[in-house]
Amino acid sequence: MLATLKRLMAAASDSPDSCADDIEPINATSDPKLAARLYRTMLLIRRFEERVYRLFLEGEIPGTLHQYQGQEAVAAGVCDVLGERDWITSTHRPHGHALAKGVSPRAAMAELYGKATGCCRGKGGSMHLGDPAVGMLPAIAIVAGGNSVVSGIGLAMKLSGDDRVAVCFFGEGATNEGAFHEGLNFAAVQRLPIVFACENNLYGASTAFSAVSLVKDVADRARAYGVPSRIVDGMDVLAVRAATAEAVAACRGRKGPTLLEFKTYRFTGHSRSDARGYRSSEEEQAWQSRDPLTLLAPALSGPERDGIDADVNAEIDDAVEFARNSRFPEPAEAFSDVYA
Repeated sequence: MLATLKRLMAAASDSPDSCADDIEPINATSDPKLAARLYRTMLLIRRFEERVYRLFLEGEIPGTLHQYQGQEAVAAGVCDVLGERDWITSTHRPHGHALAKGVSPRAAMAELYGKATGCCRGKGGSMHLGDPAVGMLPAIAIVAGGNSVVSGIGLAMKLSGDDRVAVCFFGEGATNEGAFHEGLNFAAVQRLPIVFACENNLYGASTAFSAVSLVKDVADRARAYGVPSRIVDGMDVLAVRAATAEAVAACRGRKGPTLLEFKTYRFTGHSRSDARGYRSSEEEQAWQSRDPLTLLAPALSGPERDGIDADVNAEIDDAVEFARNSRFPEPAEAFSDVYA
């Protein structure tokens, strides 16, 4: 897996079928507002996950958790180029996607607490976080589940004749599921406005991708369906945003779908019971040295970073208190928001 990091640092995909590799990266120093916005989104996700972890260990939050630390650049960079009318589908690891797409920390935290003020009224919990009001379908915990559903969303957008875009987040493990191939092929044939965003964090639970696929890069699989693809440094939020902006522009121009493979790394285990014994400390340290927050930090001044940190911490504190003080759903509410 260290080889993956070295290859990523060396080059992106040179496939003739890939999106243009000469996209100029956004210069954060020339757009300080952009740098601050992206940094704040990533820090909000990081602090949310850190607080949630402690609350879970203290017994305040029920269920289980699949956390997002390390992958913040993907959610922040992708969602930053989307509008309110664009949609995303998510996975069993949805907290970062939700916050980046616009779900408020209050609504997200209350959902994890199982409270009626949560974004899914306390009925979804961690693995089904989302809110249609901000363009996020409640997350689908089934591996590759979103890859099928997003086809319907994309088709609806195409038939409506507008320029909306759908983004499907999924992990590299999903690419061994039939739903991935079916969804990608259908989107290609129908030229649907979908960005397939693969978060390749190298492991499906505890299984290395290299142990279940002879194809090293997920991006190569898109060639079989005539879909342009690109490998992107998923630890660099500016690279993520630039590649996504290109893919989204292609969708709005009715050129069909694009697959983006973001090489990234989760700093935590697969879930709260994962001790990460299948990963070496050398590998973890190498990837942690490319922490997306650390990479972007030089674009901001020290006082600016301190101000964002204080603001984010206050917002997380507020979200926790809001969740604690919110009511649980009434038993009768189990029958509301149910559709046949």
